[in-house]
Amino acid sequence: MTEILEAIGLEDWRAAAVMLSAMLFVSAVIFLVASVTNRARKHREKRLGRVSATALVKHQVTGVASLRRTNDSGSMVSAFGRLVPKPEELRRRLAQTGWSLRIGHYAMLVIGIGVINGFSAWASLGMPVGVAVLLGVASGITIPHLLLNTMIKRRQDKFTSEFPEGIDVIVRGLRAGLPVSESIINVGRELSGPVREIFAAISERLNFGDPVEEAVSEVTYLMDTPELKFFGISLSIQRETGGNLAETLSNLADILRRRRQMKLKIKALSSEARASAYILGALPFVMFILLYLVNNTYVMQLFEDPRGIFMVSFGLFMIFCGGFVMFRMVNFEI
Repeated sequence: MTEILEAIGLEDWRAAAVMLSAMLFVSAVIFLVASVTNRARKHREKRLGRVSATALVKHQVTGVASLRRTNDSGSMVSAFGRLVPKPEELRRRLAQTGWSLRIGHYAMLVIGIGVINGFSAWASLGMPVGVAVLLGVASGITIPHLLLNTMIKRRQDKFTSEFPEGIDVIVRGLRAGLPVSESIINVGRELSGPVREIFAAISERLNFGDPVEEAVSEVTYLMDTPELKFFGISLSIQRETGGNLAETLSNLADILRRRRQMKLKIKALSSEARASAYILGALPFVMFILLYLVNNTYVMQLFEDPRGIFMVSFGLFMIFCGGFVMFRMVNFEI
């Protein structure tokens, strides 16, 4: 076993192996946070679904199935998509980016980033083959996932900030005597950005004869936000119980503005704590790099002694536990 380790150079790269383990631990923490967030979001979606009508759920499933048939193809790109676990969840996330991306494109991006980073680590940095392969796998899984989350989050934030203006356009149309469907079509004509794209998709379904609330429910596949679901629930309740829809939507727009103001206020109040967390979290890594550049022999003793390896592992664990706790303290639903 020792000869095998020496053959691939792992004996000379103990420090690199420890750093790689730390990076894998970071990836595990990221996926853990994403999994906890997804469970909370799914629980919230289940509560919203109980309020919605049963017909909405049926049409939403139909919309998902039709979108899947549209995105699937028999090309080589879709063959890469078979390597990805949970294709339905990934297909939904790709649709929420607003780009015409398929599951095979994401799989090719994962493979491309992994191969490039692994080859660069082996050819440029001189890392052993085993370490370079592990580094390529870790970066290929983590980087596209974070990139996809960033794209979805940015689009959802932009939609949430502009969505009350879209509801105001509908309210003005209703008060002017226009039907609901025509008022929704006007939103797709007057506004821009994600709001225009979502309401244009709703208008397309209305042109095919779908009821308004069912069309909104199908579009939640493309923009999975509580605000859009509140809008669909309001339409469904108004259709069943009656009432002044313009007044209901006006109140909904006011509530959405207040929710966004509260989120911005929380972000402003917690900005100092988040900045402190970023600085304190990055300080050990910055100091390690500086000490390594000044006196690498002194620093590498930390990775050669088993006590030093235990201290590094425990320190990384405590840093990410503190970051996770602070993240949960400033990130909650309103």
